[in-house]
Amino acid sequence: MAAPPAPDEILDVNRRYHDVAAHDYDAKWGISFGEIGRHQVLGKVTKLLGERPGPFARSLEIGSGTGYFSLNLLQDGVIGAATCTDISPGMLETLEGNARALGLDVETAACDAAELPFEDESFDIVLGHAVLHHLPDLDRAFAEFHRVLAPGGTLFFAGEPSRHGDRIAAVPKRAAIRLGPAWRRAMRARPAPADHGGGGEDHALEGVVDVHAFVPGDLEAHATGAGFTDVRVRGEELLANWFGWFNRTLEASAEPKDIPSGWIQYAYRGYLLLQAVDRRALEPRLPPHLFYNLMLAARKPRD
Repeated sequence: MAAPPAPDEILDVNRRYHDVAAHDYDAKWGISFGEIGRHQVLGKVTKLLGERPGPFARSLEIGSGTGYFSLNLLQDGVIGAATCTDISPGMLETLEGNARALGLDVETAACDAAELPFEDESFDIVLGHAVLHHLPDLDRAFAEFHRVLAPGGTLFFAGEPSRHGDRIAAVPKRAAIRLGPAWRRAMRARPAPADHGGGGEDHALEGVVDVHAFVPGDLEAHATGAGFTDVRVRGEELLANWFGWFNRTLEASAEPKDIPSGWIQYAYRGYLLLQAVDRRALEPRLPPHLFYNLMLAARKPRD
């Protein structure tokens, strides 16, 4: 059995993969900085931080990518001064372009989450979306989050894959792969190019950059072990992710220009409908580990 990759190797793979992915990342994942994106991000934050979160004067985002969380939260006034970090300079370059287009000011830093280049107690909130599962040394990273947070500061992460959810997501993906040829014929869509999305070898790294899938106790243990209190973990999205992964896998098999707008609207509206069902009916009632994603919130004690 091959030895697991070393932390430095994992960081390098993440840097390379996300540098390559940065240019097309927003289009690939449907990232929006308009009303839709702001509604989605605020909806996630309010699940654990309350209906009127913040405002947090100084925010630090870990693994900011192209700015999905910080730029939308800035527009809604949830955060004030935003500092955005990522292991990938390419992602931060795209983020800076998005910020300029929106007329927003942000500070950026390309760095490892386990070695943050900031003074102690510099921020009022440390947050991230879909990033913890990429980090090779979570103990050191959580210790850094605690160090740079001011007393009473808030920790918030969303979009982290649950171990159970990761397994069940494979079911709609496999079904979509089997149905892909028939679906393309029905849509009159050509197959996707062999190098769809570009990037060659580095795009093949997509399956390597995901280091962890979590059970709720994992996130709780990392937070409490670093000294955080008021630790809360919640599951997010079940039906919506089954639906979303099925449709996304079908769409990835086709030439993007051939996918009819009617299908795109169906997939988008269906996802939002099931997301609302998840939020109102399932998330408050079912155990967190059953969901595709996990969310974490905690607080740094004042004393």
